[in-house]
Amino acid sequence: MCLLLVLFVGTLCRAQQCDTCFTSSPIPDSVFFRMKGKSYKADCTVPRDELRYLRLSYCDGKGKTQTGEMVCNKAIAEDLVRIFRELWKAGYRIERMRLIDEYDADDQRSMEANNTSCFNFRMISGTKKISKHGRGVAVDINPLYNPYVYTRGGVQKVEPKDGKKWAYNRKTRKDIPYKIDESDLCYKLFTQHGFRWGGSWTTRKDYQHFEK
Repeated sequence: MCLLLVLFVGTLCRAQQCDTCFTSSPIPDSVFFRMKGKSYKADCTVPRDELRYLRLSYCDGKGKTQTGEMVCNKAIAEDLVRIFRELWKAGYRIERMRLIDEYDADDQRSMEANNTSCFNFRMISGTKKISKHGRGVAVDINPLYNPYVYTRGGVQKVEPKDGKKWAYNRKTRKDIPYKIDESDLCYKLFTQHGFRWGGSWTTRKDYQHFEK
Protein backbone atom coordinates (compact mmCIF):
# COMPACT_ATOMS: atom_id res chain seq x y z
CA MET A 1 0.00 0.00 0.00
CA CYS A 2 2.81 2.40 0.94
CA LEU A 3 4.70 1.51 -2.23
CA LEU A 4 1.60 2.24 -4.35
CA LEU A 5 1.20 5.58 -2.60
CA VAL A 6 4.83 6.50 -3.31
CA LEU A 7 4.44 5.55 -6.97
CA PHE A 8 1.22 7.56 -7.23
CA VAL A 9 2.77 10.65 -5.63
CA GLY A 10 5.84 10.36 -7.89
CA THR A 11 3.65 10.14 -10.99
CA LEU A 12 1.54 13.09 -9.81
CA CYS A 13 4.62 15.22 -9.16
CA ARG A 14 5.99 14.41 -12.62
CA ALA A 15 2.65 15.34 -14.20
CA GLN A 16 2.56 18.62 -12.28
CA GLN A 17 6.12 19.37 -13.37
CA CYS A 18 5.09 18.69 -16.97
CA ASP A 19 2.15 21.09 -16.72
CA THR A 20 4.25 23.88 -15.26
CA CYS A 21 7.12 23.47 -17.72
CA PHE A 22 5.11 23.47 -20.95
CA THR A 23 3.50 26.88 -21.14
CA SER A 24 2.51 29.38 -23.81
CA SER A 25 1.79 33.05 -23.07
CA PRO A 26 1.86 36.49 -24.67
CA ILE A 27 5.42 37.82 -24.69
CA PRO A 28 6.19 39.42 -21.30
CA ASP A 29 7.73 42.90 -21.32
CA SER A 30 10.97 41.55 -19.83
CA VAL A 31 11.34 39.05 -22.68
CA PHE A 32 10.37 41.57 -25.36
CA PHE A 33 13.06 43.91 -24.01
CA ARG A 34 15.63 41.15 -24.67
CA MET A 35 14.29 40.65 -28.21
CA LYS A 36 14.09 44.28 -29.37
CA GLY A 37 16.79 45.16 -31.88
CA LYS A 38 17.81 41.51 -32.11
CA SER A 39 15.27 38.88 -33.17
CA TYR A 40 12.57 41.56 -33.15
CA LYS A 41 14.24 44.12 -35.39
CA ALA A 42 13.13 47.70 -36.01
CA ASP A 43 11.65 46.74 -39.40
CA CYS A 44 9.83 43.64 -38.10
CA THR A 45 6.42 43.33 -39.75
CA VAL A 46 5.07 40.66 -37.38
CA PRO A 47 2.95 42.25 -34.62
CA ARG A 48 4.06 41.37 -31.11
CA ASP A 49 0.60 40.06 -30.26
CA GLU A 50 0.91 37.41 -33.00
CA LEU A 51 3.85 35.85 -31.17
CA ARG A 52 3.93 33.63 -28.11
CA TYR A 53 6.56 32.97 -25.43
CA LEU A 54 7.03 29.29 -24.60
CA ARG A 55 8.72 27.66 -21.63
CA LEU A 56 9.49 24.05 -22.46
CA SER A 57 11.13 21.23 -20.55
CA TYR A 58 13.64 19.15 -22.49
CA CYS A 59 16.29 16.51 -21.87
CA ASP A 60 19.76 17.90 -22.50
CA GLY A 61 22.76 16.02 -23.92
CA LYS A 62 23.29 14.29 -20.56
CA GLY A 63 19.63 13.35 -20.20
CA LYS A 64 18.95 15.93 -17.49
CA THR A 65 15.72 17.92 -17.55
CA GLN A 66 16.22 21.59 -18.37
CA THR A 67 13.73 24.39 -19.01
CA GLY A 68 14.16 26.17 -22.32
CA GLU A 69 12.71 29.31 -23.88
CA MET A 70 11.25 29.77 -27.35
CA VAL A 71 9.28 32.44 -29.22
CA CYS A 72 6.94 31.34 -31.99
CA ASN A 73 3.85 32.42 -33.92
CA LYS A 74 0.65 31.90 -31.95
CA ALA A 75 -0.60 29.73 -34.84
CA ILE A 76 1.82 26.93 -33.89
CA ALA A 77 2.21 27.55 -30.15
CA GLU A 78 -0.07 24.74 -28.98
CA ASP A 79 1.45 22.34 -31.51
CA LEU A 80 4.90 23.02 -30.10
CA VAL A 81 3.75 22.63 -26.50
CA ARG A 82 2.32 19.19 -27.34
CA ILE A 83 5.31 18.10 -29.43
CA PHE A 84 7.97 19.09 -26.91
CA ARG A 85 5.98 17.54 -24.08
CA GLU A 86 6.07 14.20 -25.92
CA LEU A 87 9.77 14.58 -26.74
CA TRP A 88 10.54 15.23 -23.07
CA LYS A 89 8.46 12.28 -21.92
CA ALA A 90 10.39 10.04 -24.32
CA GLY A 91 13.76 11.36 -23.10
CA TYR A 92 14.58 12.78 -26.54
CA ARG A 93 17.86 14.69 -26.41
CA ILE A 94 18.02 18.40 -27.25
CA GLU A 95 21.35 19.99 -26.46
CA ARG A 96 20.08 23.47 -25.65
CA MET A 97 17.04 25.70 -26.13
CA ARG A 98 17.68 29.40 -25.66
CA LEU A 99 16.26 32.51 -27.26
CA ILE A 100 18.35 33.36 -30.31
CA ASP A 101 18.73 36.82 -28.79
CA GLU A 102 21.38 35.33 -26.50
CA TYR A 103 23.43 34.97 -29.70
CA ASP A 104 22.53 38.53 -30.82
CA ALA A 105 20.04 36.94 -33.26
CA ASP A 106 23.00 35.60 -35.26
CA ASP A 107 21.82 32.37 -36.88
CA GLN A 108 25.32 31.07 -37.48
CA ARG A 109 26.32 31.49 -33.84
CA SER A 110 23.09 29.87 -32.66
CA MET A 111 23.48 26.91 -35.03
CA GLU A 112 27.14 26.41 -34.11
CA ALA A 113 26.04 26.20 -30.45
CA ASN A 114 23.53 23.51 -31.48
CA ASN A 115 20.74 25.71 -30.18
CA THR A 116 17.13 24.79 -30.90
CA SER A 117 15.11 27.91 -31.78
CA CYS A 118 12.18 29.32 -33.72
CA PHE A 119 11.45 33.05 -34.24
CA ASN A 120 14.04 35.39 -35.74
CA PHE A 121 12.82 38.11 -38.08
CA ARG A 122 14.98 37.77 -41.18
CA MET A 123 14.94 37.06 -44.88
CA ILE A 124 15.56 33.71 -46.55
CA SER A 125 19.30 33.37 -47.10
CA GLY A 126 20.23 35.05 -50.40
CA THR A 127 16.75 36.54 -51.00
CA LYS A 128 14.53 39.46 -49.96
CA LYS A 129 11.65 37.21 -48.89
CA ILE A 130 10.71 36.88 -45.22
CA SER A 131 11.65 33.43 -43.99
CA LYS A 132 9.39 31.06 -42.10
CA HIS A 133 11.52 31.84 -39.05
CA GLY A 134 10.84 35.51 -39.67
CA ARG A 135 7.14 34.75 -39.22
CA GLY A 136 7.75 32.39 -36.30
CA VAL A 137 6.31 29.30 -38.01
CA ALA A 138 9.51 27.24 -38.34
CA VAL A 139 11.67 25.47 -35.77
CA ASP A 140 15.30 24.34 -36.05
CA ILE A 141 16.19 21.30 -33.92
CA ASN A 142 19.79 20.46 -32.95
CA PRO A 143 21.07 22.39 -36.01
CA LEU A 144 24.79 21.64 -35.71
CA TYR A 145 24.25 17.92 -36.34
CA ASN A 146 21.34 18.46 -38.75
CA PRO A 147 22.72 21.17 -41.06
CA TYR A 148 21.33 23.04 -44.04
CA VAL A 149 22.88 21.83 -47.32
CA TYR A 150 22.35 23.75 -50.56
CA THR A 151 24.04 24.84 -53.79
CA ARG A 152 24.66 28.43 -54.79
CA GLY A 153 26.58 29.51 -57.91
CA GLY A 154 27.51 25.89 -58.55
CA VAL A 155 29.15 25.60 -55.13
CA GLN A 156 27.74 23.36 -52.40
CA LYS A 157 27.42 25.07 -49.03
CA VAL A 158 26.65 23.90 -45.51
CA GLU A 159 25.23 25.96 -42.64
CA PRO A 160 26.58 26.01 -40.06
CA LYS A 161 30.05 25.45 -41.48
CA ASP A 162 31.03 23.25 -38.53
CA GLY A 163 28.13 20.95 -39.47
CA LYS A 164 29.85 19.89 -42.70
CA LYS A 165 31.10 16.59 -41.29
CA TRP A 166 27.49 15.64 -40.45
CA ALA A 167 25.99 16.70 -43.78
CA TYR A 168 26.69 13.77 -46.11
CA ASN A 169 25.68 10.10 -46.51
CA ARG A 170 23.15 10.55 -43.74
CA LYS A 171 20.89 7.65 -44.73
CA THR A 172 23.47 5.01 -43.92
CA ARG A 173 25.47 6.68 -41.15
CA LYS A 174 24.95 5.73 -37.51
CA ASP A 175 27.61 8.03 -36.03
CA ILE A 176 25.64 11.29 -36.20
CA PRO A 177 24.55 12.60 -32.76
CA TYR A 178 20.97 13.91 -32.54
CA LYS A 179 20.35 12.70 -36.09
CA ILE A 180 16.94 13.55 -37.56
CA ASP A 181 15.58 11.23 -40.24
CA GLU A 182 12.24 9.67 -41.10
CA SER A 183 12.54 7.08 -38.33
CA ASP A 184 13.24 9.72 -35.69
CA LEU A 185 10.62 10.59 -33.06
CA CYS A 186 11.08 14.30 -33.69
CA TYR A 187 10.26 13.83 -37.39
CA LYS A 188 7.22 11.70 -36.57
CA LEU A 189 5.74 14.14 -34.07
CA PHE A 190 6.25 17.26 -36.18
CA THR A 191 4.82 15.67 -39.32
CA GLN A 192 1.84 14.32 -37.36
CA HIS A 193 1.12 17.93 -36.43
CA GLY A 194 1.19 19.05 -40.05
CA PHE A 195 4.76 20.37 -40.27
CA ARG A 196 6.99 19.86 -43.31
CA TRP A 197 10.55 18.64 -42.84
CA GLY A 198 13.39 20.36 -44.69
CA GLY A 199 15.17 17.04 -45.02
CA SER A 200 12.49 15.96 -47.50
CA TRP A 201 13.17 18.80 -49.93
CA THR A 202 14.68 17.79 -53.29
CA THR A 203 16.86 20.72 -54.45
CA ARG A 204 18.26 21.41 -50.98
CA LYS A 205 18.27 19.71 -47.60
CA ASP A 206 17.55 21.44 -44.31
CA TYR A 207 17.74 18.57 -41.85
CA GLN A 208 17.19 20.74 -38.75
CA HIS A 209 14.10 22.51 -40.10
CA PHE A 210 10.35 21.96 -39.55
CA GLU A 211 7.84 24.50 -40.88
CA LYS A 212 4.09 24.95 -41.04
